[in-house]
Amino acid sequence: MNVGPTRRGSRRRVVLAVLLLLWIGVGTWQTVKPMPPGTAVDSGDLAVPAQSIEFLHDLTYRSPSGERLHEQEIFDAVLAIVDGAQSTLVLDFFLFNDQAGSSRNSPRPLSRELADHLLARKRAVPALNVVVVTDPINDVYGGAPSPILAELNAAGIDVVVTDLRRLRDSNPAYSSGWRLFVQWWGNSPALSWLPNPFADGPSRISLRSWLALLNFKANHRKVIVADRADGEWVGLVTSGNPHDASSGHSNVALRFTGGLARDILASELDIARFSGWSGAMALPAFPAATSGQTVQAAFVTEAPIRERMLRAIGAAREGDDVAIAMFYFSDRALKEAARRGARVRLILDPNKDAFGIEKDGVPNRPVARELQDDSGGAITVRWYQTNGEQFHTKLVMVANGDRFTASLGSANLTRRNLGNYNLEANIEVAVARTGPLAVEMTQYFDRLWNNEGGAQHTAPYAAYEDGSRLRYWRYRLMEATGLSTF
Repeated sequence: MNVGPTRRGSRRRVVLAVLLLLWIGVGTWQTVKPMPPGTAVDSGDLAVPAQSIEFLHDLTYRSPSGERLHEQEIFDAVLAIVDGAQSTLVLDFFLFNDQAGSSRNSPRPLSRELADHLLARKRAVPALNVVVVTDPINDVYGGAPSPILAELNAAGIDVVVTDLRRLRDSNPAYSSGWRLFVQWWGNSPALSWLPNPFADGPSRISLRSWLALLNFKANHRKVIVADRADGEWVGLVTSGNPHDASSGHSNVALRFTGGLARDILASELDIARFSGWSGAMALPAFPAATSGQTVQAAFVTEAPIRERMLRAIGAAREGDDVAIAMFYFSDRALKEAARRGARVRLILDPNKDAFGIEKDGVPNRPVARELQDDSGGAITVRWYQTNGEQFHTKLVMVANGDRFTASLGSANLTRRNLGNYNLEANIEVAVARTGPLAVEMTQYFDRLWNNEGGAQHTAPYAAYEDGSRLRYWRYRLMEATGLSTF
C-alpha cells in the first residue's frame, strides 16, 4: 500500500504545528518578558526647589487676521543646556534628523542647530563626556545611515542607537515572525531599492528596513541632562523632537535642576549599556532640598506614567478639574471621573496632518466620539486647529481640592506608549492649586481652550466629529493588536 503522500502530509502538519507553537510561544514571551534595566522607572516624589522648575511651550497658530505665528521656547532651552555643559551631557531624542517627508511647514532646522551646538561644545571642552541616545528610525533601521549622527560620532561624541529588540513587542502577531525569521539577516544600505517613507526624492531603503519598521516600536523619549558651571545639574523633559519637519509642532516641556537629574541619568545610561555602549560615567550625589519652597516632582517612564495618571484622575470628584492636551489619545479611563462630577476637558490633535500626508482622524476622532457619547456630554472636547503641523503636546493636569498634579513628556495616552512597549519619559509634578507653576500651566490650557486674544487655537468638537462605526472598530482593532503607530 502506498502511504508516501499520507506520511508527507502528516510531516507537513507536524512542521506547521511546531511553527505555530513557536510563533505563539515567542509572541507570548515577548509581550510579558522582564523589562530591561533603566525602564519602568518611578523615582518617587522628590523635593525640587520651586524656583528651579520651569514650564516651557512651543505653539503654532493663526492670528485673528490669519497670519501663521510661532512661539518657540523649548529648543532654545535645550541648546542653552548644551552650551553650558561642563563634564557630562546626556540626551535622548526619538527623532534627530532633517528628513522632512512631504512637509513644508518647517520653521527651523532643529537637527542642524542641535548638532552644531553639540559639536561646538565638544570642541570647546574636549574632555566633555557626551552621549546621544536615539532611535533606529533616524538611520531607517540601518538602511540609510544618518549623516548627522555619523558627524557627531566622528567628533568623539558617543552615539548610541537603541536596541529595540530588548523591548517587549506591542505587535506580537507580526513581531514573532520577524524575530524568528528576519532579525538575523542584519541590514545594509547596499540592499536599498524600496522607497524611503521618511524622505522625498530618490532616497531608497532596503526590504529589511521596511520589515523592521513594521514592528511599530520605538525609543520615544525626549530628555536632556547635564552639569553646569555652578555645580548644579539641569534637566529637561519634553514632547518635542530635534527634527526639522517637526519644528513647527506645538509641544510642552519642563526644565528643572537638582536630584531629578540623577534618576534621568541613571535610566539613560542603562539604556545606552543594553544597546551596546561600553563607556563609564559616574552618577552625581544630591543633597535633599531642605529650605525654601519646594515642588514634589517625579521622573516616571513607561507603565508607571499611566499608573500615576490613573491615581490622579481617580481622585477627581465633583468640583475638580481634569484638563488634557494630547497628540494621540486612546485611553478611556476618564469616563468614571466625569461620572463622579469632575469637569473633564480635552484638547486633541485632529489627526489630519502627518508631514504632508493627510490622515483620517484615527485614533482621536473615534475616541472623542466614544467619550462624548458615553459621558452624555460631560466630557468636552476641542480640536487644535493645525495647519500642516501637529499638536504634538502630551500634558495631563488634575486639580483635586487644593492640590494640582501634572504629567508631561513624551507619552501619549495610548496602549503602546503606556503599556511597557515604547520607551517613554515624563515628569509628574504636584503643587498647590494656587501655586505659580499650577497657575501658569492652567493659564496655558485656558488660553488654547478659549482662543484668548482672538487667536485661532482650537475649534469645537463638531468641527471634526466622526460617527463612522467602521473607523471606530478599525481603531479598536489596531489598538488591541498593536498594528498601528499609536
